[in-house]
Amino acid sequence: MTKQERYQFLIDYFLQHAPDAETELIYDNPFQLLVSVILSAQCTDKRVNLTTPLIFKRYPDASSLSKAGFDELFPLIKSISYPNNKTKHLIGMAKMLMDKFNGQVPMTVDELIGLPGVGRKTANVITSVVDNQPNMAVDTHVFRVSARIGLTTNARTPLAAEKQLIKYIPQPYIHTAHHWLILHGRYVCTARNPKCDRCGLKTACKFVNITRKADI
Repeated sequence: MTKQERYQFLIDYFLQHAPDAETELIYDNPFQLLVSVILSAQCTDKRVNLTTPLIFKRYPDASSLSKAGFDELFPLIKSISYPNNKTKHLIGMAKMLMDKFNGQVPMTVDELIGLPGVGRKTANVITSVVDNQPNMAVDTHVFRVSARIGLTTNARTPLAAEKQLIKYIPQPYIHTAHHWLILHGRYVCTARNPKCDRCGLKTACKFVNITRKADI
């Protein structure tokens, strides 16, 4: 199977089985999504969703969050990984939104990565989820699944993987493909003990084929 055929197999499969895949983070607007994605770094979406309701109730927008003190916000996110840094990042992010963007979340990757706590992955998530821009966010799940299936080859960094993925995935599907891959990695193609026996992609998967050959 060629790489192009492998990509087409993946697209066809997910269009049939998960055409409306979306983030599992719970949010009502771009500001809430940005807060949630910053908190989700090296933390589960489930934990973030348990944490954000009180944050959003107390700080519903950038203006209110920009005025928060560290000692006020920290107790609300202390159950999240790296709470010290994330508390500083959230307050700094809100202040910059007020200072530079009139309290609104910008919708370009370059502007977003200038905000505290926002890297390329987060910027790609925001622009693709909110604005359906053809940006591919590569987290640990996407990086692992792409390499296992054979969508990426010798991609040693998330940016290298991102470039390969957007080269082969048609633009209309890029913003959804992130969710296809992350959810597949979260529930099927797990880091340990991947559930290959019930994976709908095994026909096109290099990892499965290599494993089968090794067992012969």
